[in-house]
Amino acid sequence: MTVPVNQAGTQVNDAARYRWLVLAVFVLSTAINYLDRATLSALAPVLTNEFHLSNAQYGLIGSAFSLTYAASAPFAGLLIDRIGLNRAISFAVGVWSGAGIATGLTSGLGGLVGCRAVLGVAEAAGIPAAGKAIHQYLRPGERALGNAVNQAGVSLGSVVAPLLATWIALRSGWRHAFVVTGVLGLAWIPLWLWVSRRAPAAPRPAQPRVADAAMLRDRRLWVFAAANALSMVGYFFWFFWTSKYMVDVYRLTLQQAAWYVWIPPVFACCGGFLGGWLSLRFVERGRAAPAARFRVCLAAGVVSLATAALPWATSPGWAAAGISLSIFAVAAFSVNMYTLPLDTFGAAPAAFAISILVSSYGAISTILGPAIGAVIDHRGYTPVIVAVAFTPLAASAVLWFTRSTR
Repeated sequence: MTVPVNQAGTQVNDAARYRWLVLAVFVLSTAINYLDRATLSALAPVLTNEFHLSNAQYGLIGSAFSLTYAASAPFAGLLIDRIGLNRAISFAVGVWSGAGIATGLTSGLGGLVGCRAVLGVAEAAGIPAAGKAIHQYLRPGERALGNAVNQAGVSLGSVVAPLLATWIALRSGWRHAFVVTGVLGLAWIPLWLWVSRRAPAAPRPAQPRVADAAMLRDRRLWVFAAANALSMVGYFFWFFWTSKYMVDVYRLTLQQAAWYVWIPPVFACCGGFLGGWLSLRFVERGRAAPAARFRVCLAAGVVSLATAALPWATSPGWAAAGISLSIFAVAAFSVNMYTLPLDTFGAAPAAFAISILVSSYGAISTILGPAIGAVIDHRGYTPVIVAVAFTPLAASAVLWFTRSTR
């Protein structure tokens, strides 16, 4: 029996809406990922005081996470491509939730380093799994917008973390904050398994599989990794140091800092959506997808330059505004940067391709963690912030001069 045209159109629209709903549920795992990750940075002033940590030692905790995150990401991507999205993400969320809960039981620097290392191993699967989900459920032109939705999950976790963690810490102690965020992750697993079984995947043309070994020999993959590492310097810095920056520079209490720290992630969400929307519009107007992504990345790099003036902000409010602009630009860049491997290498190796970018972020973060701490201990925050303002434009230059998006 032939389906009437209007009924068929309605069915297609319903399927599209349902795919976006399922992706939104998946993005909750990203929010929980960053909630678990950001709880430590939100409570950094409390932890550094309780365990008598220097800025360099605090940077070491970040490097412990980043090192295992970078080393595990390619294997996580391979695992997701081999065993499937649902089983891989369920296992990963379970492990990183357990590591988060264990952080609340630590008694010193060694325990914090160990828990963050395990957290890095498990959370390395988060962004590759999101890339796989975006490729599985969305059409090609929608992918940057899908990454923007995922960026909204990052922002949600980063917004909630300082408010929730501070609220719990003031009432029940900082240890309970880690336990609560870990339990939220465990509760997500059955929700996702139930919803994903009802999800129609987006129709797509057949594509030849790109072998992982062949993809590793493709120069474009390593160019993307290098550009991503540069572009994410500012993201790492503000994600890990914003609370301490507000407390150290403006002499705020933890509770006072929390009222400013949640603002930049909101602007990150806005930057992600604007970056995704702009690239979608360029594609709809006939520009090739990689070239559309590059245009947005270049614009974001130019905007980022303005944040070099942040060290001269005269109040916490102006500082929050400057940080917000910086993270806005990074997010607009990032949603397009993480879409380029999907445009270039196709569906089958999507998680592995994204995992190389994740690994590049982890690698640069491993190096920067103690290095930034040492610079702050001896020179203050100004040299770091000025450098951070230029890294997205430097990443755009890497893409341009290697002709990897043309």
